[in-house]
Amino acid sequence: MTHRVAVLDKELCQPKKCGLECIKYCPINKSGSDCIILNEQIKKAQISEDLCNGCGICVKVCPFDAITIVNLASELATDKVHQYGVNSFRLFKLPAPTKGEVVGLLGRNGMGKSTVINILSGNLKPNLGRYAEPPDWDEILKYYGGTELKSHFEKIKEKQIKSSIKPQQVYNVAEAFDGTTKELLEKFDERGVSRELVKELGLENSLENNLKELSGGELQRLAVAVATSKDADFYFFDEPSSYNDVFQRTSVAKVIQGLAKIGKSVMVVEHDLTLLDFLSDYIDVLYGEPAAYGIVSNVLSTKVGINVFLDGYLPNENVRFRDKKFTFNASASTTEEFQKGDEVISYPLLEKKYPSFSVSIEPGTISKGEVLGVMGANALGKTTLMKMIAGVEKPDSGKIDKKIKIAYKPQYLTNNIDVEVESVLDKANETPIQGSNEEELIVVPMKIKKLYNKSVKNLSGGELQKVAVVSCLLQKVDLYALDEPAAFLDVEDRIAVAKFIQKFVRSYGKSAIVIDHDLLLMDLISDSMVIFDGISGVEGHASSPLSKVEAMNRFLRSLDITFRRDERSLRPRVNKNASRLDKQQKDAGNFYYR
Repeated sequence: MTHRVAVLDKELCQPKKCGLECIKYCPINKSGSDCIILNEQIKKAQISEDLCNGCGICVKVCPFDAITIVNLASELATDKVHQYGVNSFRLFKLPAPTKGEVVGLLGRNGMGKSTVINILSGNLKPNLGRYAEPPDWDEILKYYGGTELKSHFEKIKEKQIKSSIKPQQVYNVAEAFDGTTKELLEKFDERGVSRELVKELGLENSLENNLKELSGGELQRLAVAVATSKDADFYFFDEPSSYNDVFQRTSVAKVIQGLAKIGKSVMVVEHDLTLLDFLSDYIDVLYGEPAAYGIVSNVLSTKVGINVFLDGYLPNENVRFRDKKFTFNASASTTEEFQKGDEVISYPLLEKKYPSFSVSIEPGTISKGEVLGVMGANALGKTTLMKMIAGVEKPDSGKIDKKIKIAYKPQYLTNNIDVEVESVLDKANETPIQGSNEEELIVVPMKIKKLYNKSVKNLSGGELQKVAVVSCLLQKVDLYALDEPAAFLDVEDRIAVAKFIQKFVRSYGKSAIVIDHDLLLMDLISDSMVIFDGISGVEGHASSPLSKVEAMNRFLRSLDITFRRDERSLRPRVNKNASRLDKQQKDAGNFYYR
């Protein structure tokens, strides 16, 4: 017995631009029934899940990829927690908050993590799938009888639960509050901890600044501080790592763990696997079809949960949710397997001075087929290095004999243009993208073809990032400079994009420089690395390109973190601080696995 899920992306559905193929070719419609109709009110297609036989013809004939049809096992139909409306997203099962523990939610974008947060915090009342006639609280409590969630929902019903949420979009905080960092912290500090938080999160220099003057990283850490300083029962942190460097991510992780240590329930949505591994006690995997439906797995230990997610298979539930597993190649990371090709560009000692900041960069070369990773704290000059090599900025001393073409993907992306994605890609490719060789080589593997008809201003953060990466790779150049290509991408996309960039660069004899703060991505993508140190915002110093082992060992030492390889998936794992392995590796000076 199967249960049908039919979802329509209302933004992609454009009946005025198509021949209503979904209605015309539906075999149920041909037999005289109304399985797919045009809803006259909203002027969009509407699909009857009861009549649909799951043939998938409408999915194939829709010119805008607006329809998703999925067959689900019938037992899932009884676990529906919430559905937003007809032919819209639905969530199955819920994770249970646990006192004194950090529970990580791990899954793709569009799987319902925000829905989970809104329901458990009491901001959204679950309708058990009955969006037309929502149940009352007594019915919901009866449904969850005998489970941990019943007492949680009882407290929500009686308004006895207080939740604190760190939102995903931190820029909204600056728009909502007109004042300084200090004023915002004082307003919400119910636990009297703002002074310690300012110190732990490195916000001392931002206290007198208006929120609109703060950088993305400062806003992110301020949002974490505000959420932490409230006196609540449940704390939810939605992507607390964005815009922060690795040092700041570690500080954020320790602050969040501090809440669990005083007996609070904490849930974290995070796509940086290194941080999630470091932070979480347990993991709930979310799987399904992005923007169609999401299912929450049973609770797993952190190690098992991350490995299960990478495998794409839940052994306890006997569910395969991805057709391939993500693997990490041990030899590519730790040995000198990468053979340098011909030199593409070399640069001498470079120096650049600004009124309050200076940076010096040791000489280096980049070869054909090489990905050079650039790592270090924020505000040390990493982007300045990239801009000087790209010819966007001129160094004060040192001259780059630039005879090569460079494409540059900036760190901050603007989405305020009302242009369709297809025309952006046409421009980057210098010829129409549809039907071109590049479409097959770059656009299809990066899975953005279905975005062609979407306006850039309506893209999500992750979609915009992938379009920016593809636009960069479509340009006919020798060197690709990519500044934070992982920002806003979910875990699957991060790994897929890292592997694709590396394969693309090696296969076509190109070169790339990549700046990012996701350690797992940098470990996966880099052949050699440049490490930055110095005083953030004052002076930065960059090493010459180092072998990956030497660079990672040096960088992890500065973080006081040791890495081991997971024995099964071979992914890099953070050792728990002061554990036997952590002490052993530190004593031997091996912060990075051998």
